[in-house]
Amino acid sequence: MFIRITDSVSVAPQIPASAVAQAAAQGFRTIVNNRPDGESSDQPPGAEIAAACALAGLDYVAIPIDHTGFSLEQVTAMADAMAAGPVLAYCRSGTRSCNLWALAAAQQGGKPAAIIDAAEEGGYNVAGLMPLLKQLSGG
Repeated sequence: MFIRITDSVSVAPQIPASAVAQAAAQGFRTIVNNRPDGESSDQPPGAEIAAACALAGLDYVAIPIDHTGFSLEQVTAMADAMAAGPVLAYCRSGTRSCNLWALAAAQQGGKPAAIIDAAEEGGYNVAGLMPLLKQLSGG
């Protein structure tokens, strides 16, 4: 259910509140929600996941990504969440979460080719982000 991208970041499709305890047992310290509330009728509200995180002793961060794309503030918020320790980020399919991780990793100085390779190993293609990855990483 959780797809490892790096030693400290995994992504997932929409998680139920019941998956939060499993995330805690696997050593995650923060859960990042990349879905806007109400995106689909079958998703649990962010407040439900946040409450489960509080019970499990995990931090919860909402960085909703909608059809307008990614902002620099969202990238920075993801980088901040990643700095707090092992992160599980989720959205509808895991793709937005992986893309946001890639941008945050580049902002933190990650090499674009290594970022693309890590995402690919997890089953995600972020190669289309190469121009942004280069810009954010400074090279």
